[in-house]
Amino acid sequence: MPTAPHLHGNRPRDPLDDPEFAERYRAMQARDTRFDGQFITGVHSTGIYCRPSCPAVSPKPSNVSFYLTAAAAHEAGLRACKRCLPDAVPGSPQWDLRDDLAARAMRLIADGVVEREGVPGLAARLGYTPRHLTRVLTGELGAGPLALARAHRAQTARALLTSTALPAADVAFASGFGSIRQFNDTIREVYERSPLELRATARTRERRPGSAGTGSASDSSPGPALDAGVVRLRLPARPPFDAAGVFGWLAARALDGVEQAGVDNAGADSYRRTLGLPGGPAVVAFAASGDVTAPAIDVEAHLTTLADLPPLVARVRRLFDLDADAVAIDAALSRDPALAASVAETPGIRVPGCLDPHELVFRALIGQQISVKAARTALARLAAELGERVAPHADGAPSTLFPTAAAIAEHGSEVLRGPAARVRTIVDVASRLESGELVVAAECERVELQAELLAVPGIGPWTAGYVAMRVTRAPDVLLTGDLALRSGAENLGLPANASELAAAGTRWAPWRSYASMHLWRAAATKI
Repeated sequence: MPTAPHLHGNRPRDPLDDPEFAERYRAMQARDTRFDGQFITGVHSTGIYCRPSCPAVSPKPSNVSFYLTAAAAHEAGLRACKRCLPDAVPGSPQWDLRDDLAARAMRLIADGVVEREGVPGLAARLGYTPRHLTRVLTGELGAGPLALARAHRAQTARALLTSTALPAADVAFASGFGSIRQFNDTIREVYERSPLELRATARTRERRPGSAGTGSASDSSPGPALDAGVVRLRLPARPPFDAAGVFGWLAARALDGVEQAGVDNAGADSYRRTLGLPGGPAVVAFAASGDVTAPAIDVEAHLTTLADLPPLVARVRRLFDLDADAVAIDAALSRDPALAASVAETPGIRVPGCLDPHELVFRALIGQQISVKAARTALARLAAELGERVAPHADGAPSTLFPTAAAIAEHGSEVLRGPAARVRTIVDVASRLESGELVVAAECERVELQAELLAVPGIGPWTAGYVAMRVTRAPDVLLTGDLALRSGAENLGLPANASELAAAGTRWAPWRSYASMHLWRAAATKI
């Protein structure tokens, strides 16, 4: 889709003469749910903004503008449609696909950086001045960082009001609002309802016969009960969604004491683990939910502070790759006869992200050139020796945090086993991460991150590419140096030679990371 934030400025007398406008207008007329979350329809005659699939009568082209963000619609004086709930959809895949300044800023805004560090902190992380960042975001997305963060807070609050039983005051602070008044004013302005009216309307919608098909997975909650210190909510995924594949990936790599994988009481795939968040340690659990047309992930979180909820949600969305444009990815990969059968068998395959970038770096360093089972044993031993203990929230629940970079830098040489050169590399990387000399985070520019990793003695292309794929959500990485991946390629009738596979993989661009998942799957399922 076009990257322009809106298409109403300086457009032709007939808006449909603009090919970008016409493309979006056709999607809106078709009420195509595939485009929900990818752009927003602003209807100036009614003063509202809608998702593309809104069931209302299509407005005239002259009354319509299209936006990439809800914040841009707010800036234009529009409020959210009460019928289609345009914020209750998966996020835009653009922020993972793109690697420019605007996309990297959106990743940080979703993580709650503006609430924790302000616009100066956001700009500093991206390496620009606040003035330049504001100019770029306003020009490309139709709103500056403060407006974008405000829109994100409103969307988080709406999700919590409609899918949890948290008191409204707790929702306000969990969403990042600085005061109850600011929370109330924003919700009224965006949704034209008070917070409690928004919650009551959602409950009515859930009880209404036949209403389930008009909303998204985030419009219903796993249950109204609220235990002390526990938050439960549902995060929608863009269909099709291979939830089983992500849970299987996590289960194969789960570390004793840190993670647990299995099946919940309802028979759904589940995964539970400890996690360090900005406000302190947490224990989080995830389970697959929803259905084929509206898949979702249920989240149960024991948090140190409710302020950690927005960064947790952002990281869970990245872990499960919930916003990927699976329809476009599958269509592109299935055009290759070698992958067509695999795509048909596993539609909506995802590239697992990570909850903790530093942890992912150490998993990659320790796991390179050894089996998944051997890496799992080594990492579990490292966690047992150097990880901080947290109070378990249930019998047998994970109770060990993965070690921090500081702990590995100080004591890693005493605990780690294997070739001395590899141990030196791991400890060196830990020291660089702890000091800030090396930054590995979701907002990193991908090419720059890989270059910085390759500059560290002992880190090669496989590790650099793997980290970029899973931390920054790079969609176009093909790790031809990976033996299992090449084995999977051979099983599918593709070249097993690294250079020949790289040449064959050019036809999968820009989705080579997703093609890699099909190749790894082929290696794992071959008998």
